[in-house]
Amino acid sequence: MHRRSFIHHMSLGAAGIALQPSFANTPKNAAANKLVLSLIGCGGRGLSVLSGIVAVSDDIEVKYLCDVNETLEGIKTAIDKYSKAQGYAPKFTGNMKQVFDDKDVDAVVIATPEHWHTLATIWALQAGKHVFVEKNPTLSIWEGRKMVEAATKYGKVVQVGFENRSATYAFTARDYIKSGKLGNIVHVKCYNMLGGGKWMPEADTSVPKGLNWDAWLGPAKKVPYNPNRHSMTGRGGWLDFWDYGGGALSDDASHVMDLARLALGDPGHPKSVYCSGGNIAFHSEKETPEFLNITYDWGNGFAMTCESGNFTPYMQKVPGEIRFSKTEFPFWPQTSTRIEIYGTERLMYLGRHGGGWQVMEKDGKVVDSHKDIFPDVFHHQNFVEAIRLGKPANGNVLQGHLSASLVHLADICYRTGNKQLFFDHQSERFTNSEAANKLLKGNYRAPYAVPEKV
Repeated sequence: MHRRSFIHHMSLGAAGIALQPSFANTPKNAAANKLVLSLIGCGGRGLSVLSGIVAVSDDIEVKYLCDVNETLEGIKTAIDKYSKAQGYAPKFTGNMKQVFDDKDVDAVVIATPEHWHTLATIWALQAGKHVFVEKNPTLSIWEGRKMVEAATKYGKVVQVGFENRSATYAFTARDYIKSGKLGNIVHVKCYNMLGGGKWMPEADTSVPKGLNWDAWLGPAKKVPYNPNRHSMTGRGGWLDFWDYGGGALSDDASHVMDLARLALGDPGHPKSVYCSGGNIAFHSEKETPEFLNITYDWGNGFAMTCESGNFTPYMQKVPGEIRFSKTEFPFWPQTSTRIEIYGTERLMYLGRHGGGWQVMEKDGKVVDSHKDIFPDVFHHQNFVEAIRLGKPANGNVLQGHLSASLVHLADICYRTGNKQLFFDHQSERFTNSEAANKLLKGNYRAPYAVPEKV
């Protein structure tokens, strides 16, 4: 089967119809052309995304800042900043339900740890809010399907924080591949090779003052407070635990694989996954692995691999000065978050977060290329535009689910013994492992359970 026919077949078979928010999505404050936002999760990334969306136009305001840690330094700074800009101070709350219950709020930014993303998004949609949810959008494949169902049912815009979906270089890479100039696509390599060090366990402690630990745990099981799981001043180590995240694979590799999917025409679920790896670099005792080497097979199409780990200090992400350059490209061999797309005629290097792309022939001859800047600003603009014009967001929830599923498939493969797992894209279940099927859905703690019926 030709690559383009394969992509079309897979997209129809697994992705289904596109989510189409209705024109009824116009904000309640449309008469004044005002959009009222609130933030759930006031860490550095959340505050950055909120600031970026507010900067899109002068008629966007912030009503709430919500976090379970009331001691975060950025909260006061943000309240002062928005108070001066909009003439009234945003309210701080530790309870996201207060935000959802306020009918003045049109949209929320959800920038919590990953284990809260799905439930917070569903609650927001049920309350009639549009949602910008950070990656990785889900903690399991079942959660992804629930998020898709909720977005479809309530007809609101959901923008997943896979910002490369608003990058011009992503669209031109997709068009270039579709044109056939690379030839037939046979193999795709995704890299997420970062620096790191040995993970060291710490003892449980009492809950720090100012933190609602029960609310931070939310859907996850009740455990004592531990500094390895949470930090009062920074991001913390929650990605090292299966209850809260998917390790390096969900943190950075999710961006890389999502960009690869977009460039390749957004295929649906792969037919099988195989991985090898583990804590083999530093022999750490953490739950999520230090390294994974993954192979995804789409059947009569291309194969895709992903190499993801935290032990290569000689690799680096696209540097800041290149991310915001429209002419400079990264040094591909040591770019830690790159994609290599191998066709029968040419090779394409593609880099996330402003890396752009170059196409090469023999002897390093560059025959085509496209470069643009880090696409956060475009992704924020697209979110606001989708709300105001009633159109789908670039990072729609269905594609977010399919990209996040690549993370979940590989992590399940690792957790069940690095076996090859075969996956049915229609039922979203494994056909050769009941142990793997048991990991398709998490275990939830009342009253924070993700609902069966959204």
